[in-house]
Amino acid sequence: MSRRELLTYLRDFGWRDVGAEAPARRPRVEPAAEAPAGDPMAAPDLAAMAAALRGCPRCRLCKGRTQVVFGVGSARARVMFVGEAPGADEDRIGEPFVGRAGQLLNSMLRAIGLKREDVYIANVVKCRPPGNRDPEDDEAGACLPFLWRQIELIDPVVIVTLGKVAASRLVGTKAPISSYRGRWLKARGRAVLPTFHPAYLLRSPSAKAQAWADLKLLRRALEPVRE
Repeated sequence: MSRRELLTYLRDFGWRDVGAEAPARRPRVEPAAEAPAGDPMAAPDLAAMAAALRGCPRCRLCKGRTQVVFGVGSARARVMFVGEAPGADEDRIGEPFVGRAGQLLNSMLRAIGLKREDVYIANVVKCRPPGNRDPEDDEAGACLPFLWRQIELIDPVVIVTLGKVAASRLVGTKAPISSYRGRWLKARGRAVLPTFHPAYLLRSPSAKAQAWADLKLLRRALEPVRE
């Protein structure tokens, strides 16, 4: 998709000032070579942690998965996006946000001057729930320590939660996401910006204007630390 096509696409949904100055892009940081499997919580880097989790049996989701969907992106990303769980495409390919919702997420990133490889993308759980249902409490509880370890290793400036499931698991709220999206929250001392899940935006295009407002907050948050 060309720059002109992207601008037209976004403006069709009410996203207006997409040509504004965006934060400088960071080069992609390649992960270290895979390490032998071990304790994922003791892994020194993302590659070693991914190797340790490849055969994870810690919850019932392992029985129906094709593979663990660990995460993707820069190991030193300023921004980390967190969704709820892999879907069918992600389970098949082994990478988060690769379907239609992922394509929209890529467009959202481009609108603020970022590429997919500039950020890090992960989910609350790393295995696909049956029928794409929300993760159960025990499933999320089994996987959340690994997400927090990923966050520690990456040390992002901002965590953007995509959808109510990710926000509720990281921030601890049960309120409707419409009541707090676009507001800065804290989780374990880290800045969290909740916004709508791209899949919801595909179902409800009118919400894209609100999502664009959230992205502008993210862009402004990154400006003081631009290189």
